[in-house]
Amino acid sequence: MSNAELANALLQACQQRGIMLATAESCTGGLIIAALTDIAGSSAVVDRGFITYSNEAKMEMLGVSAATLEAHGAVSGATVREMAAGALTHSRASLSLAVTGIAGPSGGSSEKPVGLVWFGMAFAGQPAVVERQLFGHKGREFIRHETVRHALQLGLRALA
Repeated sequence: MSNAELANALLQACQQRGIMLATAESCTGGLIIAALTDIAGSSAVVDRGFITYSNEAKMEMLGVSAATLEAHGAVSGATVREMAAGALTHSRASLSLAVTGIAGPSGGSSEKPVGLVWFGMAFAGQPAVVERQLFGHKGREFIRHETVRHALQLGLRALA
């Protein structure tokens, strides 16, 4: 399935369940919310998207704690968990998808290589689910595209 087809399927699944959706994005810079809102009628289920590229934005818009960022960094499971939870807290959504990673071509390290992306998904009233993916050093466009794909698939799996 293309990303557009995945986005459409996720919107339909949310609509069938009466679920509002929010995103919290760092490395994708809004590509997930764009994939969803490219589809006519998406306003029936899409509440909002938070583009939180900087640490300050993560803290101010989503309530990610400075202590988490200091201890684990922006690209971590702990941070994406707080991003997913914060997207629910600061929206009318009952499902959130969050991503943070290193799309490259620079910025990676041996501990956190280019292509590392953390995914978070939260349902209202439940703890966030966190996943780690390594997409490899295959170029910024590839990493961001695959991050959108995986996030949409994560949302669909949650609703299946």
